[in-house]
Amino acid sequence: MDRVGDAVGRELARFGPAAGMAPLVEAWPAAVGDAIARNAWPARLARDGTLHVNTSDSIWAFELKARAEEIRARLGEHAPPRLAFAPGPVPEPLEPAGVEAAAPREPGPEHVAQADSLVRVIRDEDLRKVVAKAAALSLANAPDDRSFW
Repeated sequence: MDRVGDAVGRELARFGPAAGMAPLVEAWPAAVGDAIARNAWPARLARDGTLHVNTSDSIWAFELKARAEEIRARLGEHAPPRLAFAPGPVPEPLEPAGVEAAAPREPGPEHVAQADSLVRVIRDEDLRKVVAKAAALSLANAPDDRSFW
């Protein structure tokens, strides 16, 4: 089965500034380090270019606001013009190195049917297909997945 990441990326690119999130999310952990990456994560890119970052609590938001220019410098070529920090959902940390992740399950007919029923309201056929594919994969792997939020 093809990976849905490329198709989702193409679809999201149609929506403007959000297209710039992928390089920021990829560069974030290396730029800020493990401690900050566990407690702060890029949430959205505003139309004015401000990167809104969710933090695990207001203390982290306060601390990182004071370090915004340092973080921007560390992001290098991916740095947005401004950073804004506020408490919000932060993804759970990845498994430690050396822990093998389970291979994703292929969706069964029940997952495909459930995904099709969830996406039937999407009018754009290409987007509907991409979202249905992602939903079916998510439904198939839900029992094994760790929570993102």
